Amino acid sequence: MVGEHGCLSWIQSIIAAAAIDRALLCASRLLPQAAVPAGRAARGGLGQIFRHSIGRTEIAIACALALSILAANAKADRLELVAGGGAKVEGPAAECKLTEPFACGKDSKGTLYIAEMAGRVLAVDPSGRLRRVAGGKGEGSAGDNGPARDSQLNAPHNLLVLPGGDVLVADTMNHRVRKIIAKSGRIVPFAGTGAAGFGGDGGPALAATFGAIYCLALDARRDALYLDDLDNHRIRKIDLKTGMVTTVAGNGQRGVPKDGSIAIEAPLQDPRAIACDSKGNLYILERSGNALRVVDTGGRIKTVVGTGKAGPAEDSPALAATLRGPKHLIADHDDNILIADTDNHMIRKFVVAESRIVRVCGTGAAGADGIGAAPETAHLNLPHGVYVDSRGTIYICDSWNGRVLRIVRE
Repeated sequence: MVGEHGCLSWIQSIIAAAAIDRALLCASRLLPQAAVPAGRAARGGLGQIFRHSIGRTEIAIACALALSILAANAKADRLELVAGGGAKVEGPAAECKLTEPFACGKDSKGTLYIAEMAGRVLAVDPSGRLRRVAGGKGEGSAGDNGPARDSQLNAPHNLLVLPGGDVLVADTMNHRVRKIIAKSGRIVPFAGTGAAGFGGDGGPALAATFGAIYCLALDARRDALYLDDLDNHRIRKIDLKTGMVTTVAGNGQRGVPKDGSIAIEAPLQDPRAIACDSKGNLYILERSGNALRVVDTGGRIKTVVGTGKAGPAEDSPALAATLRGPKHLIADHDDNILIADTDNHMIRKFVVAESRIVRVCGTGAAGADGIGAAPETAHLNLPHGVYVDSRGTIYICDSWNGRVLRIVRE
């Protein structure tokens, strides 16, 4: 009989042999085809490939490369709780209560800011402690030019951290953007008069009128701020050097834009969120339109994801995919687009080069389990926000579960 130690060694040798054969198969793809036929590596295993004419040094290098590739691919993603789920007002973030977190963003020091639709802006410092930064004093618009902690906000749906550390807040139902100055902690007006309307193109941002600003986005050069002016069915732009406002997409009418049409002459259906990639493209996510559109650098618009009909979240060619009430998006470091497919309780990714959409996090069913597990097996509940930090880590505002999550690679 084989002893316990012998049995374990036997099992380990089988596993090791399988890993080596997989590495050699990868090596056959890394080395010139004339030197190592891929079929020979797969069929013959280690002995066969060494009987071939290729040198042992080349094999060792290729195997090392292949094994490193296999090891990298073996790393698993894991879902981690960042904030929410507790009852505290301030303190350790994972022990604090969040109410409808809709957006988040980080500064260069690692502080994570969170916008709650309930009317607060919070900050989680690098040590994991949460504090209130702005709002929390009831629904309203008071507090300009004073301490942000003493201010009122009205259903802020989004925020954006500027390169210098100041935080822009889309104060949605106040129809304006406000800025929290990082050094002083004060809040000041940035764009909009506070009155709902459409006006001010060609003039200063503070004199312009907007209708329910739902989302903010910076271009890759950090010299233009885009605003999702949903009630006006337009996307507006503020030149950060001059402070002037213009319209870049939407003619004010509700409708589906024709592919290839000039963006500022085309209708928009229900623009809920916007994002810019590094190439200068502007993406527009249509909530009830259940579609993702892009305005290219030439100013023309087309649909790139979605049939326009609400439906389940399944991996598929992008234009054949269905969305269900998507609420937010962001470009990752590869210029692929992450989408919070809210009513499908899922984060999805539009792989631009392949024109496909794939699942990133969530099963498609509402729930709250899955912390510590693979993101694809976890449950979310109406996620309204998704964010990618400078390291490529994905953050999720799991809104109806009252928490912020992140996907970490082990």
